[in-house]
Amino acid sequence: MGLWQIDTDTLARSRFVLSPFAEAFAGLRLLYAGTGAHPGEDAWLRAHLPGYRAHLAADPAAAPLVQAAIGTSWIADFFCPTSCVGESFEETAARVRTADAGEARANLRVSLQGPLPSVLERDDLPERATALLTYVWEETVRPDWERRRRVMEADIAARTARVNQGGWAAVLDSLKPGMRWLGESRFQVNHNAYPPRELAAGAQLLFMPVTPRTSWVSWEGRERYAVVYPCLGVLSEDHDRRPVPAGLGALIGTARAGLLTLLGTPMSTTQLVALTGRALGSVGGHLRVLLDAGVVERRRAGRSVLYVRTAAGEVLLNASGSGTGDQGPEPGIHRVSDTSRTQGGERLHTAGGTPDTSPGLGLVTRSLMAPQGAPHGADSVRRGE
Repeated sequence: MGLWQIDTDTLARSRFVLSPFAEAFAGLRLLYAGTGAHPGEDAWLRAHLPGYRAHLAADPAAAPLVQAAIGTSWIADFFCPTSCVGESFEETAARVRTADAGEARANLRVSLQGPLPSVLERDDLPERATALLTYVWEETVRPDWERRRRVMEADIAARTARVNQGGWAAVLDSLKPGMRWLGESRFQVNHNAYPPRELAAGAQLLFMPVTPRTSWVSWEGRERYAVVYPCLGVLSEDHDRRPVPAGLGALIGTARAGLLTLLGTPMSTTQLVALTGRALGSVGGHLRVLLDAGVVERRRAGRSVLYVRTAAGEVLLNASGSGTGDQGPEPGIHRVSDTSRTQGGERLHTAGGTPDTSPGLGLVTRSLMAPQGAPHGADSVRRGE
C-alpha cells in the first residue's frame, strides 16, 4: 500500500488550502475519462467534451501526451506540480512550462511504464502541456470558479470543524475510500504497492479539495506534500443551478426556501454563506426565521453550530412537492452529517420532534411569511460558526 510516515508535529501544522491548478488538473482527468461519477459531472462533460476533443484534434501530440502524463497509477511529475499556499493557476502552470524537456520525457516514461511513442520524443513537451492545462483552466474551470471556490470553502469548513471535534484521524479516514489513518504515525494514502515514504521533520503537508470525483497525492522534493481529495458528496452538487421548489419559494421566499432545501444535511453558517454566496447577516436573518418557525434546529458540534431541517421542515418540503427526502450519501463519500457527534457519541442532528409534537403546517407557514428583510436579533449567528 502507499504509506506515509508523518510525525505528530507535521500533522498538527498541516492545513487545508485551495489550489486553482489542482481543480484544473482534476477537470482534465475528468475530460480524459469521458464519463462522470454523477449527473452533475455528466452535464459538465456534455458541455465541454466537444471543445476539448476539438482542441486535442488540432495538436497530434496532445492526446498521446495526456494519456502518457495521467498514466495508470502514477502521474508524470512535471505535468502536475504541487501547488504552494496561495499560488494562482498561472504561477503553478509556469513551473510546468519551465520544466526541463529531458526530465519531462523521463517522467512520462515512468507514468507510461514503457517507451514513449515517437510523437512525444520532442523538446517542447512542457510548453504543450502548459497550453493544454491552460485551455482546460480558461475554458472549462475559470468561468465557473466562484461557484467551485464556494463549494471547496464549504468543504474546508466542514473538515476543519471535524478536526476541532474529533482530531485529525477522523478527518483522514473520511477523505476518500482507501485513505485512512493507521495509527503510530502511519497514513495510508492509497492501495498502490509503493515503498513507505517518510515525511521529513518540518515538511509542509497540504490538503486540497477539488470538486470532481477524483484524487491523488503529490510532493515537491522533501519539503512539500499534498493530498488532493474530492469534496464531500453533498457539497459537490451544483447548488447554484439546483432549482428552488417554485411553490415553496412563492410561500416563504426563494432565499429561505433555498436554505431549507440545503439543510437536509447539517451545515454551519460558514458553509451556507460559501454555498449560497449570500452575506453572513442575510443568511443569519433567514436562519432566525426558519428557527423561530421550527423548520430547522440548531445543535452544537464541538466549537461549531450546525443547522438542519426538522421533521416539520421535511413536512413543509414534501407539501411543496419537492420530494427531497434523505437519499443518503454516495458510496464512499462521508456527508457533513457524519461529522456531527458529541463527545459521548450521541448524534447531534437527528430530526427534531415527532409528528405529534412538531408545529402544525399552518403555524409554520405563518411564521415563515415575515418580510424577507425583517430584522432579527444580532446574536442569532456568530461569525465563524
